[in-house]
Amino acid sequence: MKRKNHSNRQVELPNFCHLGVNLRIALTAEAALVAGIVARAPDAAAFWAEFIALSALAQPALLLTLLVLCVAGRWLRALPYRQGSVLTLALGVAVPLLAAGLLRPMLAASQPVPPLAVALFALLLGAGLLAYFNLRARALSPAITEARLQALQARIRPHFLFNSLNAVLSLVRSDPRRAERALENMADLFRALMRNANQLAPLEDEVALTRAYLELEQLRMGDRLRVAWHIDNMPGEALVPTLVIQPLVENAVYHGIEPFPDGGEISLNIYRSTDKVNIVVRNPIAVDASPHKGNRIALDNIRERLLLHFDLDAQLKLEPLGAVYQVHIVIPYTHERTQPAAARPHRR
Repeated sequence: MKRKNHSNRQVELPNFCHLGVNLRIALTAEAALVAGIVARAPDAAAFWAEFIALSALAQPALLLTLLVLCVAGRWLRALPYRQGSVLTLALGVAVPLLAAGLLRPMLAASQPVPPLAVALFALLLGAGLLAYFNLRARALSPAITEARLQALQARIRPHFLFNSLNAVLSLVRSDPRRAERALENMADLFRALMRNANQLAPLEDEVALTRAYLELEQLRMGDRLRVAWHIDNMPGEALVPTLVIQPLVENAVYHGIEPFPDGGEISLNIYRSTDKVNIVVRNPIAVDASPHKGNRIALDNIRERLLLHFDLDAQLKLEPLGAVYQVHIVIPYTHERTQPAAARPHRR
């Protein structure tokens, strides 16, 4: 049964509102148009004349098709894959035909385009693109799992585990209730490591996990570790990759708090701006400090997982600001109602 669900997760339509998807469709359509013209044009002059004429039809039709697919994308992705694919192809043919009909008076004098040729071109191109996105999703699924395995190796540092256990042991007799809370936090943290990396998690869950981690760190660091949360405008329902905030905070503790005798403050600012979720983590750092290798491994892992989940629509920006080091993540805003049923995270 688990294999069947994993397969269903792989087979889904692309998000036609994502920049990466739109760029791939636009470049493929343009390349197919150029290839078709090259096959027919006898010389360079004929090529450019036909290319200019057909581009006047193809580009508006393509932009209109992408717009319609983006608007209808949420509904299409909620349907079973085969049904959604058929309807996507139908829209991919109908919209260019409509555009060709509207633009026909402008093109009739220079380059008449038969409706059958428009429909056949759009159908073949659409079918080829859907097959490509399907194969790409299947290929990326094990890549996401591999990125998760790398996160397991690069993220939780052994000294954190040992220090946390020692802190808990010191509290067992003096403050058993706090020791129990610490063990619960450790259980939550390591349970998250085992979570399915193919699925996204609610942002509020990731924040709760980060809080649990910081409580463990404060057991041994005390007042040296200070945390400022700015999450009043946080969209808790937004879906993000698992373990995307906690590694940033762990790096902030490791590089921005531990080296200073008096410690310092870590600032987390999480908010929504239009259709984007912003996660900003800041920590103090010595002005002459150089990035630590472990820091780069964790950041590279997060960048890879963002790329696998969101393609070109997510960003990770590193911004040294004098004595403050800032990591800024931008993720497209999605929530459970925008996800197809097979792709929604399952809560226990």
